[in-house]
Amino acid sequence: MSDVITGHEQNPAALLEHVFGQIAADEMRGLPFYRDHIPLRACGFQRFEQQWIGALLTPWMLSLVVFPGPEQSWQRRTLGERLMLALPCGTIGFTVSEVAGCGQYLSRSLMSPLDTALSAERALQLAEQSARMALSLPVVDADGPANPRRRALFSKVSQIKNQHA
Repeated sequence: MSDVITGHEQNPAALLEHVFGQIAADEMRGLPFYRDHIPLRACGFQRFEQQWIGALLTPWMLSLVVFPGPEQSWQRRTLGERLMLALPCGTIGFTVSEVAGCGQYLSRSLMSPLDTALSAERALQLAEQSARMALSLPVVDADGPANPRRRALFSKVSQIKNQHA
């Protein structure tokens, strides 16, 4: 086994759907948390800083996943190791995962098991929105202080002034 994980030249969405489709058929179908009505889809995959990132929806879970991109090489890591990635939405913790046919990748569980009340349509929307939100810039109040601790300081100063008034 090589110490280096080579990147995916093509978008890994179709590969993920194929591999996890086999997992669904061979191992997961029939388990109590398997939701037959939920489709298996790799959603919103695009390259960010030369890595592929998107959401994987299966009948049992929803995860954010990252794969090495074209001409990228990742050092092989211990399965289960946790890494923090700085994404536009903020810093997110990922776990090193591996599935035969896909190689190593990073995953962040967003919902596992899936909510029993989740419809197929809503699950797909959630997966697409999750992939999009991971790469979205955070929205901040332009009129608010840049440092939230400063806001607390100002409210304490205001409270002290009101007590002495």
